[in-house]
Amino acid sequence: MPRRSTRFEALPAFPLAEMKAARRRLEAEGVDVIDLGAGDASLDPPPAVIERLREVAGDNAHSRYPFQMGLPAFREQIASWMQRRFGVTVDPWAEVLPLIGSKDGLAHIPFAFLNEGDAAIIPDPGYQAYLGGVTLAGGDPHLVALRPENDFLIPLDELPESVASRTRLVYLNYPNNPTTATAPDDYFEQSIRFCAEREAVLLHDNAYSEIAFDGYRPRSILEFDGARDVAVEFHSLSKTYNMTGWRLGWVAGNRETIVALSKVKSFMDTGQFLGVQAAGVAALESWEEWVPGNVATFKRRRDAAVRGLSEAGFDAALPKATMYVWVSVPGGESSQAFSTRALEQEGVIVMPGGALGAGGEGFFRIALTVTEERMLEATQRLGRLQRDSAC
Repeated sequence: MPRRSTRFEALPAFPLAEMKAARRRLEAEGVDVIDLGAGDASLDPPPAVIERLREVAGDNAHSRYPFQMGLPAFREQIASWMQRRFGVTVDPWAEVLPLIGSKDGLAHIPFAFLNEGDAAIIPDPGYQAYLGGVTLAGGDPHLVALRPENDFLIPLDELPESVASRTRLVYLNYPNNPTTATAPDDYFEQSIRFCAEREAVLLHDNAYSEIAFDGYRPRSILEFDGARDVAVEFHSLSKTYNMTGWRLGWVAGNRETIVALSKVKSFMDTGQFLGVQAAGVAALESWEEWVPGNVATFKRRRDAAVRGLSEAGFDAALPKATMYVWVSVPGGESSQAFSTRALEQEGVIVMPGGALGAGGEGFFRIALTVTEERMLEATQRLGRLQRDSAC
C-alpha cells in the first residue's frame, strides 16, 4: 500500500459510515429500520424541476462543458432570488458562482486562502466539509465547541490572540446544522467586524435559510453593512427543494473571493451539468408557490418529533429552523454508545453528536426525513432506550 499523506491521515472518519453497513445487516435480518441519520428527506422535488430537466435533457447544447460560467439563466435567477428573498443585489456575473452543491465550494475555498500556519475557525460540531477542506488544503483548523451556554454561537471575542491573529477563514452556519441554533443580528455584525479587522474571509453556510418555522425568517449575511467587503454566502437546493442528489447550489458575495474560488474550481471540475442548472432555474422560480408547502411538511414532522421525544422523557427543544432536532443524550451515556444501542436494539438510526465533532458530545441529532407516523414510532422506540438508561 502506498504511503498516505499526513493531511489524509488527519481526516476523521466520515459520520454514519459504519451505521450504513449495520443498517444493511439488520434489514437483511428482517429488522424494520427507521433512518433519522442523514438529512435526506423522503420527499419529491417540485414537479416543475422534473419537467424542466425532461425538456432539456435531449438538447445537445446542454451536454457541452458548463465550465465555471455555467448556465447564464441560472446565474440571473440566483441574483433575482437573492433580491426577492433578502433584498440583496448581487451581480450575476461577478458576485455569483454556481456550485456542484454548496459542499463543493465550502470544501474547496480553503485552497485559495490558506498557507501553512494559517488558521480557519470551524464550528464544532459542524458540517464535515469545513474540516475536510481546511485539513486537505494544509491550513490549521481551529475547532470551537458550540455549547448551550453560548447559545451554540462561536464566541469570537474569546478566541486566544494566538489564533485570532492567524485567522484567514471563519465558517459560520446559521440556522445551524446540527444544533438548529439561530444567530441574532448583532452576532452577524460582530462577525463581520472580526473578519474585517483581521482581513479574514467570512464564509456563511446558509443552506437552511428556507426551512424555518413559526414566522421566523433567517437573514442573509449580505444584508449587513460591511459584509460585501469580507463575506460570501453559500446556498443549496438540496434541502429546500428535496434535491440532495442533484448537487446544485451557489455562492454569492465578495467578488474577489468569488474569483479566487472560481480559479480553484477550474482545476477541480468543469461545472455542473447544464440540464441540472436549467432545472435549478425552475426550482427558484417555484419558490413563492411551492416552498411554503414543503416547509409545512417539515413543521408537522418537527412537531411530531419533539412531542414524541418529550413524551418519551428526552430533553428536546422546538427548533426555529432546519430539518433537525438536537437532543441531549440521557444518563451520561456517550453519544456513540447511545446511537449504537438505538440501532442494534430498536432499529433506529440517529446521528451521534460526537461523530460531528467533539463539541457535539452529549447530544444526538435526528433528521426530519420520515412521515409523522414513522417519526412517532421512532420516538417510542427511543423511549424504550430512555427507560433502559434509567434502570
